[in-house]
Amino acid sequence: QVQLVESGGGLVQPGGSLRLSCAASGFTFTSFDMSWYRQAPGKERDFVAYVTKNRGTHYADSVKGRFTVSRDNAKSTVYLQMNSLKPEDTAVYYCKRRWTNDWGQGTQVTVSS
Repeated sequence: QVQLVESGGGLVQPGGSLRLSCAASGFTFTSFDMSWYRQAPGKERDFVAYVTKNRGTHYADSVKGRFTVSRDNAKSTVYLQMNSLKPEDTAVYYCKRRWTNDWGQGTQVTVSS
């Protein structure tokens, strides 16, 4: 059974940083690309970033240069390092196994002074 469990969300001031983690289980982690999405209140769920099984990365324009996606295959975990956070980054952040419909439960990130 595929499980994706996000953690690391919280309340941070504008300009601050957070690192999100997504622990994966139930499948061969090294065989899959992994991605991050986010959903702000009243808005659709949007793509944030992905990392391929070969560690290639791609980002939404809105986070490029501020966020970094990475993976630790030994821990079956994907990370999202978020720097220079802005109030508009406030959302529930979700981990997704790319090319499937497997999602985590989400973790709340709130950027506010």
